[in-house]
Amino acid sequence: MDRPLYALILAGGSGERFWPLSRQKRPKQLLALFSEVTLIEATLARLEGLVPRENILILTNAEQESAMRALLGSFPAENILSEPAKRDTAAAIALGVGWISSRSPDATMLVLPADHVIRDQAGFQGTLRAAVSAANHDGLLVTVGIEPTWACPGFGYIEQGAPVDSAAAAGSPKEVGSPKVFEVARFREKPSVELAESFLSQGNFLWNAGMFIWTVPSITGAFREHVPVLAEFVDAVRTCTDLGGFLQSAFPALPKISIDYAVLEKAKRVWVVEAGFDWDDVGSWTAMAKYLEEAGSGNCGNVPLKTIDASHNLVYSSQKSLVGLLGVSDLIVVQTEDALLICHRNDAERIKHLVAQVPASLQ
Repeated sequence: MDRPLYALILAGGSGERFWPLSRQKRPKQLLALFSEVTLIEATLARLEGLVPRENILILTNAEQESAMRALLGSFPAENILSEPAKRDTAAAIALGVGWISSRSPDATMLVLPADHVIRDQAGFQGTLRAAVSAANHDGLLVTVGIEPTWACPGFGYIEQGAPVDSAAAAGSPKEVGSPKVFEVARFREKPSVELAESFLSQGNFLWNAGMFIWTVPSITGAFREHVPVLAEFVDAVRTCTDLGGFLQSAFPALPKISIDYAVLEKAKRVWVVEAGFDWDDVGSWTAMAKYLEEAGSGNCGNVPLKTIDASHNLVYSSQKSLVGLLGVSDLIVVQTEDALLICHRNDAERIKHLVAQVPASLQ
């Protein structure tokens, strides 16, 4: 059965990790950090030829909605929705399921973050096509896993189970180079460095990329079994006549829980497709280093740098002026028109605590 294909793009990040360049009203996905286009624009471009624009829903939040609409002026206005409260990914996905179900109750849907860096569009679409073929099996939930390159403690992990020939299961010949598919043995939350290193040495773990593929009936059934309140919410979204008004009253009352905890860790039939494309979630300033120009001794920046006895510093400035570094190491220096951040590389994950202390106008 050929099902219509829809996509839900989750685009409601808080903007804390890339402060002061990113803000609550303009987080990472609304910035052109890695090319001439913003990350949300790049996400939409990757879907061209795979999912029609009219079948893509962008879910943001009230603080960012106006900036999102201004940026994506040609995008269908009715396909941009904002959450009235932060309720984590399970509630956000339930909203997307209800919206898609109101248009096509038997559709297959992709759930994709808006702020990842992926340059191989062909590989990306090939992986998703394989995942869609797998997801069209009744009741099956599919996720995408990334082959780890280092023992990152900041990512969730997926333990691979038995291999699956998804192409054969779908009734089509297996193509050379087609993505590898496995049953999911279990999901593992963010580990310690030592545990992450053991995952890599075992060789059967993938990073959890936060990309999901399933049919509307499959995910609705999973909600009904594991989180009935979200299944009821899906039904209400599908049939309501005033979506904006309904969300204002109903959405803030939903449980604040991730889709991993709510459904995936409990579901019996979950497969993972190994990504056949490059991937980087660029989750903090330290991850930006490989996208900036090197200036020797591990220093890098987006502006000219002059250094003496300085090493492994990262500089990003919107002022485009020369920056001098003398006798300092392992710093992150970020300058905007109204704020300056200087912190040690090892404290990048603590920037959000600093943001909480600055004036609201600068958050």
